[in-house]
Amino acid sequence: MQKTILITGASSGIGKATALYFAQRGWNVIATMRHPEKETELIQYPTILVTSLEVTHPDSIVTAIEKGIDKFGQIDAVLNNAGYGQQGLFEAITAEQVQQQFDVNVFGLMNVTRAILPYLRKQKTESVLVNITSGVGKIPFPMTSVYTASKFAIEGFVEALAYELDSQQIKVKIIEPGYVQTNFHERAATEFATDTTLSDYQDFLTQTTELLGSLSSVEVFTPEDVAATIFTSVTDGTHQLRYVAGRDIEQMIAYRKEKTEQEYVTFLRGMFAPQGFENKKLK
Repeated sequence: MQKTILITGASSGIGKATALYFAQRGWNVIATMRHPEKETELIQYPTILVTSLEVTHPDSIVTAIEKGIDKFGQIDAVLNNAGYGQQGLFEAITAEQVQQQFDVNVFGLMNVTRAILPYLRKQKTESVLVNITSGVGKIPFPMTSVYTASKFAIEGFVEALAYELDSQQIKVKIIEPGYVQTNFHERAATEFATDTTLSDYQDFLTQTTELLGSLSSVEVFTPEDVAATIFTSVTDGTHQLRYVAGRDIEQMIAYRKEKTEQEYVTFLRGMFAPQGFENKKLK
């Protein structure tokens, strides 16, 4: 029987690339998004069902799942991909923006997971639940504090959940992408939190923005590269939990593992601290 994957956030970037990648390899795909009426490419594939799903609206999740099962018979894999990155100095980010970040990235992922698990358990066949986190879920960077917090939350939630679902023949996977050239970063830049009254941070902002800009110019993974990693995680038949997708984040994670905690923190501070920081006495 032809297998089926449900993907959230499939309108662009990693989600869309993954929908195409699976469809081109013989899978049925339930490609969900907030505005399916705008999609023009995925609807050309007879094995792709494009339908509405908003992760903050539980009823829409149930409807999408039911539509997918009605069309394809069952769901064998799920990709929790929908999310965005709120960036900016923490003091510049409002309480409402913090809530929205967690509503989408954390509680939205939990909403989808809560809705799909009864179906996966009922099928009594091996299935896979894949979750996109981020390199910052392991390697925090300044000006991503709220986004990083949401990804740390997902990392902990998913790992704990994996141990529960081992008993239900449901394999759980975490994908940790590094910098991927998608419109994710365009949205993050557009919604970057600013506050002109926070002039004390100006030197830090200038220096850090330049540094992060240089990091994004190095060799990066494409959405198709990440899609290939996701496909491997679904089809490799293992209980491997984490998959790193990106040479940049692979190097950073390796460095963190090789060094002591303080050596690693000192290294990061050396990258982002204002000039003269190392000469100041910290108490």
